[in-house]
Amino acid sequence: MEKEESTGTAPEKAKAGINIKVLLLGLPLFIIQLVAVYFITANFLLNKMQTQTVDAQEVKKNDKSVVAKEKPAEYGKFIHEIQDQIINPAGTDGRRLLMVSLGFDVPSEENKKELEAKDVLLKDEVLSVMSSKGLAELGSMAYRDTLRTEITDRLKTVMPSVKINKIYFSKYILQ
Repeated sequence: MEKEESTGTAPEKAKAGINIKVLLLGLPLFIIQLVAVYFITANFLLNKMQTQTVDAQEVKKNDKSVVAKEKPAEYGKFIHEIQDQIINPAGTDGRRLLMVSLGFDVPSEENKKELEAKDVLLKDEVLSVMSSKGLAELGSMAYRDTLRTEITDRLKTVMPSVKINKIYFSKYILQ
């Protein structure tokens, strides 16, 4: 009977409370591991990644397939303008109008001359893109960047040799 009492009390003592040895040894070991992982990541892995991106950039610069270095784009030097385009937005049955004036910023005089020569195509593409949009889209200020992108993409299909730096809206009146 004494053996039963002694075995009955031992498991009860082991279950009660947190083992202090695990807390005193485990927590500092965990913190040391975190610090080690941080320093390994910061010092070795990030340096390797930066070295690889620099090497890739140098390979692109030294690539002999690039004939001439491109100059940085000068914005606002060559701008072709379309004045007062009147557009009927989609779903308005002609009751609402949008009057818009656009400026197409191009990098060279040759691109500007090509836009001037193909002015009718340019206006048609602008009308096609903008008349396919509803009032909610055309009335949103945030949607104008999307309009710029869509117009640029459409012009690339019609005039692939013309590079457009940016499209400016000088007038944008929705009535």
